[in-house]
Amino acid sequence: MSTPIYPESDPRHHTANIKRMLEDTARHAREDVKKIDDPRARALFETSAEVLDGLRKAYDDFEQGSEAAWR
Repeated sequence: MSTPIYPESDPRHHTANIKRMLEDTARHAREDVKKIDDPRARALFETSAEVLDGLRKAYDDFEQGSEAAWR
């Protein structure tokens, strides 16, 4: 996914960057789940990925002007 180009004064410039970082971190956590045997650590990493996905969704909602993210 390519990051859209917005001027630095536009909040979407920053939300796009943060969303990319959140996606990268969630993907990394899920990849690590496959590499470890400790069930508690696996649960922690998967839960972390889910929370990061939810946060990324909040950024999507903000960009789309959805008020649902703030209720």
